Amino acid sequence: MIELQNLTKSFGEIKAVDNLNLKVPTSTTVGFLGPNGAGKTTTIKILTNLITATSGRAYLNGVDVLTDPKKALSHVGAVVETPEFYPYLTPVETLSYLGSIRGMNSKEIARRSNEVLQVVKLEQWRKTRIGKFSKGMKQRMAIAQALLHEPDVLILDEPTTGLDPRGMVEVRETIKSLKKLKYTIFMSSHLLVEVQETCDRAALIDHGRLLVYDSIDNLKGLSKVAKIEVTTVADITDSLLLKIQGMKNVRAVERVNGRTLVLTYEGAYEQRSELLEAVQATGARVAGFSPVGLPLEMMYMDLVKESR
Repeated sequence: MIELQNLTKSFGEIKAVDNLNLKVPTSTTVGFLGPNGAGKTTTIKILTNLITATSGRAYLNGVDVLTDPKKALSHVGAVVETPEFYPYLTPVETLSYLGSIRGMNSKEIARRSNEVLQVVKLEQWRKTRIGKFSKGMKQRMAIAQALLHEPDVLILDEPTTGLDPRGMVEVRETIKSLKKLKYTIFMSSHLLVEVQETCDRAALIDHGRLLVYDSIDNLKGLSKVAKIEVTTVADITDSLLLKIQGMKNVRAVERVNGRTLVLTYEGAYEQRSELLEAVQATGARVAGFSPVGLPLEMMYMDLVKESR
């Protein structure tokens, strides 16, 4: 549904997007993940024909955005950066206005307005002026307008930026519901938890370059460093602490309380069982042994550190 071929965008000597190659399969939700300034919004603006690429190709449904943007974007819905609406219009009035701009007839607009407002859970506010909406409600309204013309592809640029925790949860739940409807979703974010919760695959970039692209499950196993919390039945003695600090691949040990340590461990995912066996071999009775934080976060920090 989406394909980028050697996509490059330069601003003077700075390459915001650097020879980017990426394919997004049909009915897949892909998280486009990276820190601020990584090139995410620039890529999305090229995909939505808001700016032009310096070189390379960007295809939507097999049509090149750079040479035939009208056809390429005809079955695409998008929310780019912070959405704004006329505050004195209601959701129904806004969708009617936007639908008419798209060339939809009044019956289509009425039918789809009812459907998309239900999808984003705004049907009970359909006749409330948008000026009274929270940021999270406005973001869901932006997704509603992107869905109005029944697109195949949905492109979202950091959809939860600037929202409070409740608004973030509401937007994430909306994205999850769209996944069930088999939309192809390309969503940029700098929030690892968001991508891990909502996406099937993730493309990680830094300085405009693709670092890795794989399923969420596979990416979790790529981390070379993990923080692991170990809890024992009895208090951890100084001698046991020294033994654990000296174990293979243990890079740091933090004492949380008398019976809990957090170990920084460097090694492949499957090697962590060796660490558990080594701790148990000291005679310690282990009551808990589990990762701390997000596996995707640890892996991403490793890759960013290497790329720089």
